[in-house]
Amino acid sequence: MTFAQLLDQVGGMGRFQVINVMLLCLPMVLMAAHNLLQNFTAAIPGHHCRISINNTCGNITTGSLNCRDLLTAFIPTDSKQMLQKCHRFVTAQQQSPNPNFTGTEAQVEPCLDGWTYEEHVFASTIVTEWDLVCDFRNLQQMAQSIYMAGVLVGAVVFGGLSDKFGRKALLIWSCFQMAVSGSCAAFAPSFTAYCAFRFLSGMALSGVGLNCVSLSVEWTPMHSRATVSMVTGYSYSVGQFILAGVAYAIRDWRWLQLAVSFPYFAFFLYGWWFTESARWYATAGKLDLALKELRKVARINGWKEQGEKLSLEVLKASLQKEAPSAKSNFAAADLVRTPKVRHITCCLCFVWFSTSFAYYGLAMDLQNFGVSVYLIQVVFGAVDIPAKLIAFLVICSFGRRVAQALSLILAGLSIVGNIFVPQDMQILRTIFAVFGKGCLGASFNCVFLYTGELYPTVIRQTGMGFGNTMARVGGIVAPLVRMTSEYSPTLPLLIYGAAPIISGIAACLLPETLNMPLPDTVEDIETTDRRRKLQS
Repeated sequence: MTFAQLLDQVGGMGRFQVINVMLLCLPMVLMAAHNLLQNFTAAIPGHHCRISINNTCGNITTGSLNCRDLLTAFIPTDSKQMLQKCHRFVTAQQQSPNPNFTGTEAQVEPCLDGWTYEEHVFASTIVTEWDLVCDFRNLQQMAQSIYMAGVLVGAVVFGGLSDKFGRKALLIWSCFQMAVSGSCAAFAPSFTAYCAFRFLSGMALSGVGLNCVSLSVEWTPMHSRATVSMVTGYSYSVGQFILAGVAYAIRDWRWLQLAVSFPYFAFFLYGWWFTESARWYATAGKLDLALKELRKVARINGWKEQGEKLSLEVLKASLQKEAPSAKSNFAAADLVRTPKVRHITCCLCFVWFSTSFAYYGLAMDLQNFGVSVYLIQVVFGAVDIPAKLIAFLVICSFGRRVAQALSLILAGLSIVGNIFVPQDMQILRTIFAVFGKGCLGASFNCVFLYTGELYPTVIRQTGMGFGNTMARVGGIVAPLVRMTSEYSPTLPLLIYGAAPIISGIAACLLPETLNMPLPDTVEDIETTDRRRKLQS
């Protein structure tokens, strides 16, 4: 009897599995909120230099003609007659009868007394809190990169610790760390402290994601894993809707940060109910605990009698049947040791990196689409639903390679296409961006499945871990690329679009895995005749 057959003996996809997946999806819903949180907490409102007349004119949204005249006497305007954001006149200027007068003839200086910000969209953000504008505007992007660096470190740290101490213990700790660090970020006294707490939140997010997926998959029978994978994937999409709604209701960044972090205290408390993976107990040599958990699951599923029939001898026999490939030691070097596996690794390296890189390049730049940031967040979340469904149909009908390459190339073309769309055509620009984001969401779904099927069993988890690492690197680099807009407004779009196009071409070089058995050893990959025999 294999371990998969043991799950069927204790109820298969029964009541326990349904409850388990539902409770594990709740922490994953708010993962999207934390990943995309800085679209709202780090938004840049309209602003101009603070001057003494603000005491009588109020902020720049008053619309008073007299106030506007006074402001233009102290602050230069650009070619569109908009108040400049980073300079003011050294001395007040008399109004010029020339409507094209921009004040460039007068001497200007930086905003020595700070800035005045619009408040009709965002009551408060980290930008208004610590004046992350003008010479300090790049710190906003740096904060998101620091958070993504935490996600990368967390994937490495918590991935190893979960194999050593178990999925349940690390999930409980990760929820607690997310609750504490996220809440502390809401009360951060300085930008440095804020970045430190966000880094810890990023680490915790990886721990939550990795262990939620492990606990759901390792308690799910093989025939139900595709369904469970789709449900957990859609939970992330739901989180994008929730973020938009919560951010619309809470306009102050500190309360918004607290609102998406505090629920993890509840997840921490009910996390003690979770049942540790019996498969992990068995591989860790704790067969008595594995047996106890299997009987508990059988009891919840209403299969108590079948659960009582299980014994330590049955567990030992099932473990021995699944252990042969685990007796050999494999390392990350095996991903590049042999020619064909090295070829697969190099191609997947491009795919994972560019998918995440372009995804966060689009998803973290909502303010530049010229429409409500709350509306575009809802649209970006909604497009994932049909995109993932279409990707699923293409994967099953035409193969993984076609789906992967097509989703990446179409995403890249839609991003590059926005370079040629005028800024005033906001609806068309938004359509291109939404289509690209949907294609990248489909690419994410495909690459998770494709990677698991390309690598043999003995290095499958190592390959998945390497792919996730490259995705995190893409997430770190993505915010930094937006800084290149200082040299050319179209340069970020060109970079974000070129990366998935190149990766889509690289995906065309990968072998197809549709209707092929999973390879077990490196030799299965390297021996072409064996692969052809498996395919037939």
